[in-house]
Amino acid sequence: MKKIHVILIISFLVIADQILKMYVKTSFDLNTSRSVFGNWFQLYFVENPGMAYGWKFGGNFGKLALTIFRLGAVIFGVFYLSRIIREKYHNGFIICASMIFAGALGNLIDSCFYGMIFDKGMVFNPIIKDYIGYPGLATFSSKGYGNFLHGNVVDMLYFPVIKGYFPSWMPIWGGEYFEFFRPIFNLADASISGGVITILIFQQRFLKTTKVITEKESEDITKDNQNV
Repeated sequence: MKKIHVILIISFLVIADQILKMYVKTSFDLNTSRSVFGNWFQLYFVENPGMAYGWKFGGNFGKLALTIFRLGAVIFGVFYLSRIIREKYHNGFIICASMIFAGALGNLIDSCFYGMIFDKGMVFNPIIKDYIGYPGLATFSSKGYGNFLHGNVVDMLYFPVIKGYFPSWMPIWGGEYFEFFRPIFNLADASISGGVITILIFQQRFLKTTKVITEKESEDITKDNQNV
């Protein structure tokens, strides 16, 4: 696979992710939803100051540390993608790695810049030690709600396929409300998860092909050295 193909895959995923995020951010009130296909698929706007699928991580300091980690992961990803393309890894593996990279880059853009380009966003309240919401629609503005590296990730994909209550006779959770699938996420999260899951499922095929290529290249190098 050529670098241009990887660039196109990453560009498509990042652009699609950002278009959907910016549409939802400027068209939905925080914590409101709209049905897409019945009640089982909704666009539900939430802001995530922490990790993927709504997980939080240690207030402002944790958020800054997480953003820096994302930045480091993206920088590492550039060099890693270059290496696996150069070493002719299995195309499927390269595509999955590109999906993971695109997802990390998409969420990094939110964390780095959304606090600077939108006038409203969730901000950390040190008194209650949690993030607080805001009323009304957010708009693009030079007066942002946060500084560089302090933006919130926009999530919106919500699939409450099954809702109900556990039977009363069930231990521990008896009578409690349950929902599947509860987490709200975005295209970047889906891209990362899809890439990781696909690698896990097809790892033998990916690694086997890579191993064969590596051994063949090693034999070619040995023959060249012998000819010299």
